[in-house]
Amino acid sequence: MESMTISEVSKAFQISTRMLRYYEKIGLIKSISKDDYAYRIYDETAIRRLQYIIIFRKLHIPLKQIGVILDDKKQQDTLRILQEKIVELNDEIEACTMIRDILNVLTVSLRKSVENEIYLELIKNQDLLEVTNALLLPKSNLKEEYKMNVLNNANEKLESKGDIRILYLPPATVACSHYMGENPEENAEKALATFIKESNLTVLKPDFRIYGFNNPSPTKDMEQYGYEFYVTIPQDLIVESPLIKKEFPGGLYAAHCIKMGDFHEWMSFSEQIKASKEYEMEWREPHGMGGCMEEHINAYSLYHGDMSEFTQLDLLIPIKRK
Repeated sequence: MESMTISEVSKAFQISTRMLRYYEKIGLIKSISKDDYAYRIYDETAIRRLQYIIIFRKLHIPLKQIGVILDDKKQQDTLRILQEKIVELNDEIEACTMIRDILNVLTVSLRKSVENEIYLELIKNQDLLEVTNALLLPKSNLKEEYKMNVLNNANEKLESKGDIRILYLPPATVACSHYMGENPEENAEKALATFIKESNLTVLKPDFRIYGFNNPSPTKDMEQYGYEFYVTIPQDLIVESPLIKKEFPGGLYAAHCIKMGDFHEWMSFSEQIKASKEYEMEWREPHGMGGCMEEHINAYSLYHGDMSEFTQLDLLIPIKRK
């Protein structure tokens, strides 16, 4: 297998250059550099590791555990990780099965009542409650409250998989750091970190927030792309080059929290918003990603020195009511 550039790898495996750079940053793959070539090169070893990463991500294995698997020569840790994942999936299957069985009971009972034109008060129907309770737990003398807790637990397991919040971001004055070229996120963040430190922002505005977005977004034909950071600041704070001062209009957003690196969730998140009966996307400024942004969670803790790196992001999609 021949070596490939970052652009060639991105096209061949349908994975963003940003994701490749992140995998390299956390040590999952390595690139090599050539004196006469400006871009990253991935050799056969890196490409093979990437193939494993893609497979295990599709199996919902976290990146941290994938790192363990890739370096596990005796494969004992790999076996343990896969067994733990099976247990986790079995719990989810059990939760789904329980809820499906309860829905089947409700459906059968309702169908009979509709056919006989006898309309039930579902919550008060004793026969229905008894059948539902029988599904929640094996036969026992446990209290009704405990039985409902089992259903609640099943519900929580399922809801945690598709957490979407609706929130309003207030208008704000922001300092903007933008970089176009190799490693745009890292280079834009370096200038941002310098500004936060030199302006003493953790003291002046400890509730500051940080948003980021591609600007411009990568394309199939463009080797490089840009990234821009916004940090909220006091309105009267002086902002000097290379950063510039802007006004962020704010607005209504759908938010979905991810672990750093799980950028593939952008696709499923946007599909959920497209399928919403209540909200629709509203493309607006900043236009780099059509108004979509990533909020870096716990920004104060990072720049105050309590954390070494960002571990969570809120994916943000601008929306409006239909």
